[in-house]
Amino acid sequence: MSRWLFLGALALALGAPAATLAQQAAATPLRGPELLAALRAGGYILYLRHADTDHSQNDERMTSVEDCTTQRNLTDRGRDHSRAIGLVIRTLGIPIGAVLASPLCRTVETAMLAFGTAQKAPAAREGGPLPPGSAGRFAALRVLLSTPVAPGANTVIVAHAYPYFTLVGGQFLSEGEADVVRPRGTDFEVVARVGLRQWRELAATPAHR
Repeated sequence: MSRWLFLGALALALGAPAATLAQQAAATPLRGPELLAALRAGGYILYLRHADTDHSQNDERMTSVEDCTTQRNLTDRGRDHSRAIGLVIRTLGIPIGAVLASPLCRTVETAMLAFGTAQKAPAAREGGPLPPGSAGRFAALRVLLSTPVAPGANTVIVAHAYPYFTLVGGQFLSEGEADVVRPRGTDFEVVARVGLRQWRELAATPAHR
């Protein structure tokens, strides 16, 4: 995304009425062969929460996103989970374009293990200038999720549960779980939610055999 396009979309997001800031799921969610066909055609965003982490660790002492010793990090299970997600997505023939990741260690590592690449994107986690609880929080993430993706590939954003929940509400994404998002320019809609089990079920659908 160009800098000027991002800034323009961010201005629209910041100026949007509070009532429009909560996103809704698509009226007709995509499932099974229909979901697989849509993802193979591209034009979607996969918003993936990082894989399993060690909850005996936390980010309270974090002074730099580069210092993994002061952050909550992936467990060995989370690393295996990340690799498994990437493998099944490749097996399904789903084309992946840009892979953006919150710059924290657990999100970058999830992206690298699953997709082999990660472009650090602070916008994926920054709350912005408004105080917690404000309807306009995480406007930069809203821009990322709303920006159209060209057909032929899908964009991946590997980030966190809370910023995304703030925008969409509903149930928190579990670690390693993803929402499939259709960007619509000034907003977006959620068309599916998939974890590793659902990815594997897609691999067993008649459309994939």
